[in-house]
Amino acid sequence: MSAPVIGLSGSPKATSRSRALLELALAALERQAAGPSRLIDLAALPSDALLGRREDPAVAAAIQGVLDAGIVVVSTPIYRATYSGLLKVFFDLLPQDALARKVAIPIATGGGSTHLLAVDHGLRPLLASVGALVVATGVYGTDAQFRAGVPEPALVERIERAALEAASLASGVTI
Repeated sequence: MSAPVIGLSGSPKATSRSRALLELALAALERQAAGPSRLIDLAALPSDALLGRREDPAVAAAIQGVLDAGIVVVSTPIYRATYSGLLKVFFDLLPQDALARKVAIPIATGGGSTHLLAVDHGLRPLLASVGALVVATGVYGTDAQFRAGVPEPALVERIERAALEAASLASGVTI
């Protein structure tokens, strides 16, 4: 049995473009037989525990889920040219080598193309700082790439490519 796949939603909203792309990535990874997936909605976790002010079983379970995962998919809206504060406070709780020997997919969304590089200048370094092997294909979606909440085919294709890379890297297969 493959190690679990964990999806971390860094959006403060339960429904968002970044979460929609995260759900597509988790489904694509399940089709790749990368392992069972679980989505962790960081906005649903207790804020005092995320800020390290108190212990909480839900936050402890989320951290353990990341530690047990083989693949971690991280999605976030881009605010002020970087990932969300939710993602930041959660990653601050992780041990230094939390993603060592794990594959990660970075996913971000923003209003326009001006924040495209946030994937490479924000998410990749964040994931690498805790030891992740980040796939070559990062995903960035803009408002214009969604119609009635549905991502355009080119964006879905990018998600599929990132999932294939992640599943291949996690299983040790070269693509």
